[in-house]
Amino acid sequence: MAFGKLPLGKAQHGAPWESADALPHAAEGNGARVDHLVVLGLVPAGARVLDIGCGDGSLLALLRDRRGIDGRGIELSREGVNACLARGLSVIQGDADTDLANYPDGAFDVVVLSQTIQATRNPRVVLEHLLRIGRQVIISFPNFGHWRVRSELAFRGRMPVTEIMPDAWWETPNIHHCTIRDFVGLCRLIGARIEHATALDARGRPMRFSMPWWVWNLFGAQGVFLLRRADTGP
Repeated sequence: MAFGKLPLGKAQHGAPWESADALPHAAEGNGARVDHLVVLGLVPAGARVLDIGCGDGSLLALLRDRRGIDGRGIELSREGVNACLARGLSVIQGDADTDLANYPDGAFDVVVLSQTIQATRNPRVVLEHLLRIGRQVIISFPNFGHWRVRSELAFRGRMPVTEIMPDAWWETPNIHHCTIRDFVGLCRLIGARIEHATALDARGRPMRFSMPWWVWNLFGAQGVFLLRRADTGP
């Protein structure tokens, strides 16, 4: 199948928050990250949400405050867990690579993995667990196919350091360098239906009009995907 065609489901290219009434308010003056606002626009009000690799809890707190979710979180670092608890969030210390097997099927309405899948040891296994645990899965990740990454490697012969990937190669947590094209291929392989997809440029701005996948792969600095198992209904 050609890369320019959607492999599974119907991914709605463009900005998902244009029709989400909570997002304009969320964007006004609270300093939330744009990819977090995209996730906010995809999560139903009152949903049961598991945020994996939740960091300091900023996304989980945003979903709680704006969507009234019943939220839980898993975070690897003790510092992150402490920051989440200070926000009044229900978060435990855990590892996505080892602890997701303990969760029952369909335990959550939405499972979120934000800027984390590239730091897991086995992204395919992690993604399969997410699709088992949640009715819907939201994934965001840095796109290593962005033109700046390509130019750093092609013309300078060095691993890139960018706003999205700020760490030098010897200290980065990223161990699987995934592109948007790679991720779409993985979804096809494991039978994940792409229900919604968008890309953000290097400044964190949405690429607002419909584009082929290869354009997103070249100019999108981040990808945000809403997934569901292909064998489940709406």
